[in-house]
Amino acid sequence: MVAVLSNISNIIIPVIVFYIVAYGLAAKSNVYEDFIKGAKDGFHTVIQIMPTLIGLMVAVGVLRASGFLDFVGRLFSGVAAMLGFSSELVPLMLIKMFSSSAATGLVLDIFKNHGPDSLIGLTTSIMMSCTETIFYTMSVYFLAAKVTKTRYTLKGALLATFAGIVASIILAGMLV
Repeated sequence: MVAVLSNISNIIIPVIVFYIVAYGLAAKSNVYEDFIKGAKDGFHTVIQIMPTLIGLMVAVGVLRASGFLDFVGRLFSGVAAMLGFSSELVPLMLIKMFSSSAATGLVLDIFKNHGPDSLIGLTTSIMMSCTETIFYTMSVYFLAAKVTKTRYTLKGALLATFAGIVASIILAGMLV
């Protein structure tokens, strides 16, 4: 079974690429020109969102280097203990809402200190998988699509993130 899944994972991307090209040719579309046009549009989108990306990365870097995240973890350690998870997860929860790459740095620190198979390591892994970079996603995609009225997006995303955090705590507890 593992060999079959490994072979499927090795060929899935080329199969998808060939399917897209074959579909474009069957539809009598100029696949190469469409690709170039899409690449240009993508490049313009990157240029538009670059200031937002840089701002988010700098802000997260400053918070992490200043020790503010450790302070927040200690500040909420009592609440975290009552809810059944480590205070080291509090900074991870906050940073994950802004930057997945910065959260990955925190994950590596947690793995180094506690190991990936510990309760906090398992909770961290599951939490990273079932939460989203809310503010990054909203700022980048809404800016690119020129959406000005977000309606219930933030409330829904925060609720989904909370559900993901609760699920990660419950699932990790069941695995240990």
